[in-house]
Amino acid sequence: MDGDPAVESQLDTFSLILPLPYRIAFILVLGVWAWGVNLHYLYILKIDVSSLIKHPSRSSSSSLPHHQRTYALATTITIPFIFSVLFFWTLTRGQPSAVLAWDFIPQSYLFLLFLLFLIPYKRLSPNGRFRFLTTLKRISVGGIAETQDGKFGDILLADVLTSYAKVLGDLFVSLCMFFSSGKSSTDKPDRACGGQYIVPIIISIPSLIRLRQCLIEYSRVRNNPTQHSGWGGQHLANALKYSSAFPVIILSALQRGYDPNKIGLSETSLFRLWLFFVFLNSFYSFYWDVAKDWDLTLFSSLLSSAFPSVFPPSNTTTNFHSNQVPPAQSHPWGLRPHTHFHTPQIYYTAIVLDLLLRCTWSLKLSPHLDHWNDLEGTIFLLEMAEVVRRWVWIFFRVETEWVRVRSGVVGVDEMLLAPLGR
Repeated sequence: MDGDPAVESQLDTFSLILPLPYRIAFILVLGVWAWGVNLHYLYILKIDVSSLIKHPSRSSSSSLPHHQRTYALATTITIPFIFSVLFFWTLTRGQPSAVLAWDFIPQSYLFLLFLLFLIPYKRLSPNGRFRFLTTLKRISVGGIAETQDGKFGDILLADVLTSYAKVLGDLFVSLCMFFSSGKSSTDKPDRACGGQYIVPIIISIPSLIRLRQCLIEYSRVRNNPTQHSGWGGQHLANALKYSSAFPVIILSALQRGYDPNKIGLSETSLFRLWLFFVFLNSFYSFYWDVAKDWDLTLFSSLLSSAFPSVFPPSNTTTNFHSNQVPPAQSHPWGLRPHTHFHTPQIYYTAIVLDLLLRCTWSLKLSPHLDHWNDLEGTIFLLEMAEVVRRWVWIFFRVETEWVRVRSGVVGVDEMLLAPLGR
């Protein structure tokens, strides 16, 4: 492979500087730093994340807070990453043949990263890593703990995995190319490695996990109904949201390997079908983020403003069923009565950002921008954008859960799906 001009010409400048294994590692390391920032800022707001996810509290007041332990872990995995990248650059000097030949160096860092999460080293937040691996093992087959055993933590991690779905797909591609004869993991990614549909299947696994969790929760409500549980409609609606990702994944795979003889649809029809499902998935998910995950009244407020006779204004949030109705204008428009972030503008900014980052697929609609979608640099930035969106989402999702718990609303996530305009 070395010295083959046809192969070397496939590597663009971005891939020469940051080949696929390093891009995967960068996003994984960034995720640990992002979780540390989540914990740190929520700690400043006096939101006890560990109690929400049923993580063991600090053994003493002298013990390091969870965010500092997470920062220590992030630092530990960042230092070898930097040294590995610098060493790789020193050896390759941007030469395509060298980049292809030294692929075991970035691949070795991914192996080291895996080991760092497994070794029982006390200074690397052992309890946190053990809890992470235990939770990951449980949810990997779609399992979910009971509420008192850390159900919220299971849901949080499973939702994070949906944002890392494409990164997991790239991880498989990197490993497949590394272990395939005649290929290099630092070459241009072959996303058909192992078969045309292997990567789409891997990408769909996180959504399958959340789908099964929703169905388990629905089954629990049906088998053990409570005063506030209703018939479990909210869990079915949430399951439908995750199900809406599958047509997008399938149709995207069919577009990449388009064969009119096998599919029976024109390329234009296939694209329009994909556009319908990606639109449905994006805006359904956006609605759920705002109205259900964050308990904000944006959509009910919009409907009340547009159709006051049909949807009369309500001063309560969608999920809070309380006998005490707050006074009129008890919270900023579109938000909720109880908030912990300092200004309403933070919530409005998060809403806009969530919408924009859920609609990055719209780049394909522009003839001037469409060609950017196939560039490795663009793919990397889009994967980064989804991780950033999830990072922001976590702040408000955890804050919402804290408000629910502090308000004494038990089993709020198991309530009947409330009407849109309530």
